[in-house]
Amino acid sequence: MRKIISKSYNLEYNETKKVRLDSYLNEQLTDLTRSQLQKFIKEDNVLVNSQTVKKTGTKLTAGDKIIVNVPEEEPIKAIPENIPIDIIYEDKDVIVVNKPQGMVVHPAAGHPDKTLVNAILYHCKINDDDVIRPGIVHRIDKDTSGLLMIAKNDLAKQSLMKQLKEKSNLREYLAIVHGNFKEKTGKITAPLGRSKTDRKKQAVVENGRHAVTHFTVLEQFENYSLLKLKLETGRTHQIRVHLQYIGHPVAGDPLYGPKNTLSGNGQFLHAQTLGFVHPRTNEWMEFSIDPPKIFQDTLAQLRR
Repeated sequence: MRKIISKSYNLEYNETKKVRLDSYLNEQLTDLTRSQLQKFIKEDNVLVNSQTVKKTGTKLTAGDKIIVNVPEEEPIKAIPENIPIDIIYEDKDVIVVNKPQGMVVHPAAGHPDKTLVNAILYHCKINDDDVIRPGIVHRIDKDTSGLLMIAKNDLAKQSLMKQLKEKSNLREYLAIVHGNFKEKTGKITAPLGRSKTDRKKQAVVENGRHAVTHFTVLEQFENYSLLKLKLETGRTHQIRVHLQYIGHPVAGDPLYGPKNTLSGNGQFLHAQTLGFVHPRTNEWMEFSIDPPKIFQDTLAQLRR
């Protein structure tokens, strides 16, 4: 079957020293991930001097011409899967779920199934034209646990999205973080965008998107603190990046935290409280859920 190429990159290597093909491409093509580039090489989508190469470690020399063909991706579609989910509230318009650590919210190229959306679609019908993110109005990271609201129809989706945009809903988190605080409360205002040094990360950057996080110190232990955090905006990795920025990264965070940290299933971050105006009844709805067992057990150890 003929490959459909969505776009191509044409490069020429002009350095005197030899360098690995995958290292060079990773440095030059910052809009592609390392795993994508390795896959393109293995699937004959990378040519050096008009010849396909199979080895990611192929050495480049001065004058080599490289072509990287990016194949058109197969469309992803969320399909129902019989996966247990913890439903906190449900009616004909909205569902509130307690997402466990380790579960991705919706399908994407790296994780096409076993997501929260797959589970929701098995549980009930979502009237939404979005085939990948039906009903999803906000997300929490894979290794963050806690409450998420999902719209079952367009009326609910438009209402919940408007509330998020107007910052009229309530989203509060619990986090165990590194270090102790002198202040009891604080407000972090710092613009966020993609890191210039690591495209997998977000960072505080000039001209980034406006982002505000409020925090309250609930307890302090030796080398760690328990915080309550309130989101004013909802940027990707916002809490994790903001806390790293002020020198108090979330414990267990594999992306933004130190290696010497608390052991667990990823970052100790939990979406504890969620509040919104019901799209149909205009009633204020508010839900809270305790953090997972590993979070509570770790807290008990720190208190001892």
